[in-house]
Amino acid sequence: MPLTDDQRAEIEAQRATPRQTLRAVSEGAEAHLYRAHEVLDHGFIRLVDYMGDDSAIVQAARVSYGAGTKHVQNDEGLIRYLMRHWHSTPFEMCEVKLHVKLPVFVARQWIRHRTANVNEYSARYSILDREFYIPAPEHLAAQSTVNNQGRGETLSGDEAARVLDMLKDDATRAYDHYEAMLSQEGQQGLARELARMNLPANIYTQWYWKTDLHNLFHFLRLRADAHAQYEIRVYAEAICEMVRDWVPLAYRAFEDYRLGGVTLSAKAVECVKRMLTGERVTQENSGMSKGEWREFERVFDE
Repeated sequence: MPLTDDQRAEIEAQRATPRQTLRAVSEGAEAHLYRAHEVLDHGFIRLVDYMGDDSAIVQAARVSYGAGTKHVQNDEGLIRYLMRHWHSTPFEMCEVKLHVKLPVFVARQWIRHRTANVNEYSARYSILDREFYIPAPEHLAAQSTVNNQGRGETLSGDEAARVLDMLKDDATRAYDHYEAMLSQEGQQGLARELARMNLPANIYTQWYWKTDLHNLFHFLRLRADAHAQYEIRVYAEAICEMVRDWVPLAYRAFEDYRLGGVTLSAKAVECVKRMLTGERVTQENSGMSKGEWREFERVFDE
């Protein structure tokens, strides 16, 4: 169960005591505050705090560029202009703080995004709960034969059952030994900071993660992509739902230019120009490698 009864009661108590404020308020973000959105089998993500909204992006841009933005007739047009031309600092005026419960192996992917402030649950100080991520059968897949860091066909039948049994048995055994190594009544036991080394990578941890909107969009562009690993993608998709309500104008621009857009190399642009004139362009006369050409074709096939 992702949330305990005590955690649910705490969240309801926080939501039941609103306070007046003079700060900028996003009604969309307010609707998500403190609510825990369940992810995977035991995980969740919740909005703890935020700063700014769409108007903060516009305000920052107009201070930064002054008369240079007067030709933009409305806030959405300005935000789309900023997104289209890869401006960053106006989006940095908005910040968000999330409380996330996630498997350790997902956290190790997530922490690669080093442009955030993170404080993680300490297994040196506290004892981790007996909670592990066990994939649903439809997410058990073989290694891809064409992508060294991707998945292939879904496992089924006896093979799927065998893998699930091993995942459950190994996690249970590792946690049993973790508990046995810790200090017991009448016994000194092993220090928590050492005992934790025996825990598997699918055990759950928690952290607070704070970042600005510019870097959050970069995270979402990579992790909400259809090619991202499923276990981190579902967290990114949950964040997308929050951001869509928090800064709707900025999110629509992000969806258009980043999530739904593509970046073409100079060679690829030249190929498109040649194709528009009716010329037949192939990988051999494109100037691209086979890998580049496959990716170029995929842009128009998907």
